[in-house]
Formats: sequence, C-alpha cells, structure tokens
Amino acid sequence: MSSVAWPDRKPGKAVLTMRRFSGVDQIKRLGAALVFSAVFWPGVLAAEPVAVRYTEGALHGFLVLRTLDHKLLAEGDLIQTVRGDRVTAHLVFRFKDGSLLDQTTVYSQRQRFQLISDRLVQKGPTFPQPLEMSVDGITGQVTVRYEDEHGKHKSEAAHLDAPPDLANGIVAKLLMNARPDMMPKTVSLIAATPKPRLVKLAITTAGREQFSIGGTARQATHYVLKVEIGGIAGLFAPLLGMQPPDAHVWILGGDVPAFVRAEQSLYVGGPVWRIELASPVWPAKPTSPSAKANDIKPRPPA
Repeated sequence: MSSVAWPDRKPGKAVLTMRRFSGVDQIKRLGAALVFSAVFWPGVLAAEPVAVRYTEGALHGFLVLRTLDHKLLAEGDLIQTVRGDRVTAHLVFRFKDGSLLDQTTVYSQRQRFQLISDRLVQKGPTFPQPLEMSVDGITGQVTVRYEDEHGKHKSEAAHLDAPPDLANGIVAKLLMNARPDMMPKTVSLIAATPKPRLVKLAITTAGREQFSIGGTARQATHYVLKVEIGGIAGLFAPLLGMQPPDAHVWILGGDVPAFVRAEQSLYVGGPVWRIELASPVWPAKPTSPSAKANDIKPRPPA
C-alpha cells in the first residue's frame, strides 16, 4: 500500500519512450531516422557534476510500481550500503508476472557525485527485449547483452567518452543535492538499448505540488526531464509524433530532501509507469500482542 496520497493528475510521460507513427512514406521514414539519430547521438556535451550536499548512508527502502491508473505491477526494494566515500545502491523490482528489473549502481560521493559503474538487468514477459547493460563510468566501456527478435543472444560493446555528469542510476540523488538556484540544465545518460548511446536530458522545474502523509499536507518540487532534439530532427519530431515524452520526478525539500515519486518508462518504447514509496501491510489479527498489553488493568494497591 502506498504511504503517501496525491491529488489526481493527468498521466505523466517518460524519457526514452518513442511514440509510434503509422505512416510509412519515404519522408516520414527519413524523419524518423533523423529523430532516432538525434535522440541517441554518440556525443553529448557534458555539464559539471553536482556537488554533494547531503551525504548518503545505509538504507533499505520499499517501493511499488504501478500503472498510471493505479494497477499494481511490481513491488521493489532499494538497498544501499556505504564503504568510505563509495555508495552501492541495489534496486530490484519483482513483477507479478515473474519479470525482473535489477539495477546495481556504484558511485562516489567525494565532494561531487561521480558514477563508477552501473549494471541493469531486464528480463521476463514484461520486457519485449531481455537486456543486460554494464557501464563503467570511469573508462566509458559499455557492454550490452540482449536477445534479438528471433530469440538469438547477441552482445554489443562500445567505448564512449564518459562525461563527468553521467547519471545512470543517480538522477534522483542529483536532484536532491543540487541547489534550486544552481540546478544543472542537463545531465547525461547511457540509454539501455542494444547499441549503447549517450543521451542528454534537460532539467526544468514545474513548480511545487501538494500531497499528504497521514493526512498532513506536504509539498514536493516537480522536476521534468526532457530529451533535447536539436537541428532538423527537432523540427521533424513533433510532426511525426516521435518526440520523446518527458519523465517526471518529485522531491520533498527541507533540511534533508527525499524522493517521493517518479513517472517514467523502464525501457525504450514501453508505457509510462509510476514509482512510489510504499509501507508494509500486515495481515489483520483479532488481537495483537500490544493490544493485549494495553488491556491489562493495573491491580489496586493492597
């Protein structure tokens, strides 16, 4: 059961989800190719890495994954350990249909955030193309293992110039640590596709939105992540219906910021899903041990 309540809002959109277009004439094919090349271009201008304001510690958090109409898809765990200035975050989503998303991200929090490595595994019927991607954030070496449309196992390796703002697995951490007046305009990601490519995400603030915890009103800052498409491909994208939609992340501010919710796609071409915090749900019992203790009446003095 989700531990927070939000007012209803229109469905969000996700980074790296390509809207399909039914036209097949030559102009549209050319435009689509230009759009794809622009979105997954091999070179990305890098921004400065985000400074560490809030040092990460060990934690074990619970998450749920739902459709935008609240259907439960998966339950998840985020387990984080720290050794020195190195943080290892292990995110797992276990789907009701048996599918699995397993991501392990290692990053440094010495003055500024730096991605050290990221490993993503997606498998099961939820994912049309089973895939495993390993990223070395220091050397830029990327390896992708996947199954093609015929079920054959294939592997693709590439060496990319890893930018200092590479953010695979740590986008929420960067949003939590960046000062509102110094929010980076962009961050870089390596897209989880058979052919590894860098993408550039533009960050904007959409304002503050109210939600509640236990009936108490809170406010979270709503961030929007947009894939930038420039040049002639950017002109074609809206006409072809292939402009990558946006991802949305909500961060609770204050003395110690916290992730609250995200709306995004988990794989290229997939639907937009919602990730939220969750709390344990206990089976109902006639009488709990604590209730029994509360029912004990004190004896009168002798």
